[in-house]
Amino acid sequence: MTHDGQDLTSPSTEFWEPLHQSAEPVTAPPPNARLTELVRDLELAPGHACDLGSGRGGDARWLASLGWHVTATEVSATAVARIADMAAAQGLDRLRAERHDLSRTLPTGPFGLVYACYFHSPVAFGREEVLRRAAQHVAVGGRLVIIDHASTAPWSWRFEDEEPAFPTPEETLGTLMLADGWITERCESAERVANGPDGTTARVTDNVIVVRRRHT
Repeated sequence: MTHDGQDLTSPSTEFWEPLHQSAEPVTAPPPNARLTELVRDLELAPGHACDLGSGRGGDARWLASLGWHVTATEVSATAVARIADMAAAQGLDRLRAERHDLSRTLPTGPFGLVYACYFHSPVAFGREEVLRRAAQHVAVGGRLVIIDHASTAPWSWRFEDEEPAFPTPEETLGTLMLADGWITERCESAERVANGPDGTTARVTDNVIVVRRRHT
């Protein structure tokens, strides 16, 4: 759905919508391996979650299957429609898809978990400001989770063949400008083995930031 009926025409829409239209629908997109690891390690109990930039909806689908009520956000109307269709086909009534240009609007909180997995874009969209506003929608006792690329794999998509530069986890944490009401639980880089589309593997590095809200 389009949030409040807004016209979401923007550089982000113009970039991401054709990519989603040209991609084949996936009925069971896998979740982010790092997110599944964090949810289990932190022993997070199901509650209300907000997925910032859901892509094909793999993370939202996985959380909903565990009992979470998930609001999945995307700027692409095609992506939103496919996530909604997937949720309906699989009986995941806890999964709600909303269309947002996150530089303008965010879903209504509060949420026990707000997460952004590989929240990068070649189109400028005010990432730092979006993450700061997203933190304001975290409930007391809830968490903001940011999982970023820190390296690329040989098969990684690159914009105009440029090698991207990624902020360190400390730099990302600093841009959140959190007050004393927050506890930093993770701020680190971690390696993992990633699986490529052709069956090959490569070691990649993720930046992981987890902050928990103690009070307002």
